[in-house]
Amino acid sequence: MGYYNQTPNGRQRPSRLGTFAAGVAGVAAGALLVWLLFYSMPGLIPDNGNETQIVQQDTEGRSEAVSVDIITDVTEAVEIAADAVVGVTNLQAAGDFWSQQSPEQEQEVGTGSGVIYKNENGTAHVVTNHHVIDGASGIEVTLSDGTKVDATVVGSDIWTDLAVLEMDGADVQAVAQFGDSDALKQGETVIAIGNPLGLDFSGSVTTGVVSGTDRAVPVDLDGDGQEDWQAEVLQTDAAINPGNSGGALVNLAGQLIGINSMKIATSSVEGIGFSIPINSAMPVISSLEANGEMIRPSMGITLLDLIQVPRVDREETLNLPEDVTTGVVVNSVVDGSAAAAAGMEQFDVIVEMDGVAITDIIELRQHLYNEKTIGDTMTVSAYRNGELMEFELELVDNSAL
Repeated sequence: MGYYNQTPNGRQRPSRLGTFAAGVAGVAAGALLVWLLFYSMPGLIPDNGNETQIVQQDTEGRSEAVSVDIITDVTEAVEIAADAVVGVTNLQAAGDFWSQQSPEQEQEVGTGSGVIYKNENGTAHVVTNHHVIDGASGIEVTLSDGTKVDATVVGSDIWTDLAVLEMDGADVQAVAQFGDSDALKQGETVIAIGNPLGLDFSGSVTTGVVSGTDRAVPVDLDGDGQEDWQAEVLQTDAAINPGNSGGALVNLAGQLIGINSMKIATSSVEGIGFSIPINSAMPVISSLEANGEMIRPSMGITLLDLIQVPRVDREETLNLPEDVTTGVVVNSVVDGSAAAAAGMEQFDVIVEMDGVAITDIIELRQHLYNEKTIGDTMTVSAYRNGELMEFELELVDNSAL
C-alpha cells in the first residue's frame, strides 16, 4: 500500500514518505541484483592490484579450497637428493648367561643416517659416520620408502668419523650426486636431510646457511678426556640433531657437499652444527671401499704430549733444556718401522717436522696425515738427552705395521 497526500481538487499525489520508501526499495533491489551477479560470476570481482583470488565452486554453489603446487629451489633440491638418504640402524648382540635371550639375538642400540653414493652390479654402497656403526654386530638400512635391507661394514675410519657399508641394490631408487665443497660460500643456502631422533622422523629436512668453512673442531676419540684430533668440518646453522649423523648436507642443486657429523649441544649454544666436507671425505670413502681401511703414512711410534710429563721427569729422564716446554715424546718405536729405520728411539722429543713447529700430538698427526703421503720423506727434529737431532723418515703404509 502506497502513501499519498490529498490535493485541493480531490486528486491524490504521492507523499514525501512514500517517495522516500520507494527510493530505498529501488536501491536495495539494485544492490541485491549486483550481489547476485558477482556471486554467480566470481571472475567479475575487481583485482586489488597485487593479489589474485582463486575461487572454485561445487555443483551447489559452495566455495572449495584450490590446491596450488608450490615449487622452490629448496623443494627441487630435496626432490633430487631425498631418496638417496637412508636410515642406518646399529644392531648388537643381546643376551647373556643370566638372561633368557639367546646370545645370537640382536637388538637395536642406535639409529643414524647414511647416503647411498653408488649402485653398481647389484650392490649399493652407503657412506655414514663411524660412530653410527661403531660396535655393531649387524647393520640394517631403511630406504626412503620404508624398505629394510641388511648391510655389512666394508670399512670404517675413526679419525675422519666415516664408514662405508654395502648392501643389495635391488630396491635402491636414487644415488647421491657429489658436489664441490671447496666452492661453497659463507651464507650459501644448504639443506640437511636425515633421521633426527630415529626413524619416526625419517627423511626430515632442515635448511640453513654455510656459517663457516675450514673449521677445526677438537674431538676426543678414545673417551679419556684428552683431545686426540681436530676434525676439519663445515659449520652450518641447519638443524642437526641426534640421528642426523651420517646424513646428507646438500646445496640448492641437490648435490651432496657434506656428511653431517656433530653439533655443539649446550644450553648456551644454538645453531652450530658440523658436516664433513665431501671433498675431504671422498679419498677416505675410496680407500675404505677398496681396502677396508684408510691407508695413511705411518712413522711407527707411539706418542705422549710433553705437557703431560711431570717436570722432574722432563729434567731427569728426558734431560730437556729449560726453554723446551712443548713437543711430543716418543713413548715406543715399532720394530721395522720408518722411525726405527731412521734411528729414532724411546724418549726422543719431537719439536719440528719438515721445519714446522710441533707442539702436541694433534699437530703431529695433522702434518703427517694431511701433508704427507706414503713413500714421502719427512725430516723430524727431536731432542735426545738435551741435544737437537735430525732424522730422515721414509714413510710407509700404516697397514704394513
